[in-house]
Amino acid sequence: MWKLLATISKNLITAIPVMMIAGFLYGYLNPAGAAWLKVLIIPFTFLMVYPMMVTLKLKKVIEGGDGKAQLLTQLINFGIVPFIAYGLGRLFFPEQPFAALGLLLAALLPTSGMTISWTGFAKGNLEAAVKMTVVGLILGSLATPFYVQWLMGAHVPVEVGATFRQIVIIVFLPMLAGYLTQTVLIKRYGPKGFQEQWAPRFPALSTLGVLGIVFIAIALKSQDIACRPDMLVSILVPLLVLYGINYLLSTLVGKLFLPRGDAIALVYGTVMRNLSIALALAINVFGKTCSDAALVIALAYIIQVQSAAWYVKLTDRFFGKPAGV
Repeated sequence: MWKLLATISKNLITAIPVMMIAGFLYGYLNPAGAAWLKVLIIPFTFLMVYPMMVTLKLKKVIEGGDGKAQLLTQLINFGIVPFIAYGLGRLFFPEQPFAALGLLLAALLPTSGMTISWTGFAKGNLEAAVKMTVVGLILGSLATPFYVQWLMGAHVPVEVGATFRQIVIIVFLPMLAGYLTQTVLIKRYGPKGFQEQWAPRFPALSTLGVLGIVFIAIALKSQDIACRPDMLVSILVPLLVLYGINYLLSTLVGKLFLPRGDAIALVYGTVMRNLSIALALAINVFGKTCSDAALVIALAYIIQVQSAAWYVKLTDRFFGKPAGV
């Protein structure tokens, strides 16, 4: 089973479209039956978020040595990208506020396990990437209710208190549970045993949760997609623009101000978004039928995974080869 899950995790670019198609067919052919899927949202949300928290290295936050890279990363993540996403949402979705909300949510929750993975593939600074992941997750979770209220409050109903409560349930409780799980496993198997035997298994479980949530989100939206198939194209265009601007900005900042390893970590620490938590918030906070936002975030997975793989091949061209190569 673990090998199968690991294979699926490495092939999200295929697995997510497959689940989207399956969800569409299920919801379209059985619209009345799709409604019961709502009861699975909370279990799949937990399955999606908790496993990634088990491997999160919270202690990395207090380590120093890459302050400039960390500062530039969070400046891009919270001072620039959310406003670009908001502007694109207003431009491309003037009459679809929840689609604009999905774009904003994707932009407000930076970094995920993918940040660390792709930084490693590109031979960047892994220590900096780990810290960016932890700091970005915590800051994004705390800042999201305020950004959404400030930027989207006039267009969608936003209750800051309710949003915070859901973030506690979706992010901080799984984070606590994940930390406790990590502590118990390290105590029992040792740091090496945990890292080699247990840590690789949890991201695969998270992928299972992601695929389940994507299936549910598309099944709930299937009737609308059938009536307006052009909706998918209208969503992909602003997502491509958002990711394109993000890659360009981060590459320029990294090349101008940072050494190679830190620059690569900055790119993946700003472009890779925590789409799992964004998807969980879209469905759990803003209504279980808020499928416009969920559809935007589900399609973002495809662009994010594929673009990250392409960018690995370009890192030597942008930043030079790693030392000793």
